[in-house]
Amino acid sequence: MVKNDRWIREMALKGMIEPFADRMLSKSKNGISFGLGSYGYDMRLSEDFRLLKAAGGLILDPKDCDPACFEQIKGANCLIPPGSFVLGRSLEYFRLPRDVIVLSTGKSTYARCGVVVNVTPLEPEWEGYVTISISNTGPLPVRIHAGEGISQLVFLGAEEACQVSYADKAGKYQAQKDITHSRT
Repeated sequence: MVKNDRWIREMALKGMIEPFADRMLSKSKNGISFGLGSYGYDMRLSEDFRLLKAAGGLILDPKDCDPACFEQIKGANCLIPPGSFVLGRSLEYFRLPRDVIVLSTGKSTYARCGVVVNVTPLEPEWEGYVTISISNTGPLPVRIHAGEGISQLVFLGAEEACQVSYADKAGKYQAQKDITHSRT
């Protein structure tokens, strides 16, 4: 069952989302919205980015990801070259209950610029800052903005708690505090 704004607000007061915006907001008149919606929460992008380096000879391997393949950037925005991607981090810290899984979709404002946002499901009892993969599929550079909405989260509740949660498995991305590259 999809969780509504009332449930999300109640759980946020118990520490599920920090900091929590209790209504849909934007930083400016032309800002990209974030915060609580009717059936989800639009998370924001922090000022921390890892931009893929355009150096020849580098190979990305999810089994052995070399952080040297990425340039660390901190700022109010980040420019993604055509056909490339950047890793970002959520501004919000999440703590999920045992009977909830979260799915993510990109924001339409970015999608209309060729930006694809990829976040894997947030599993029951996972906690941490979300590492977000943001791809520019278009032929022009695209600017993404810190402090503004990047992805809508939909909270799905189970009729009963799972038998084995992410915390029970001691998942490798549990309680991540920073942008986390792929691990094996």
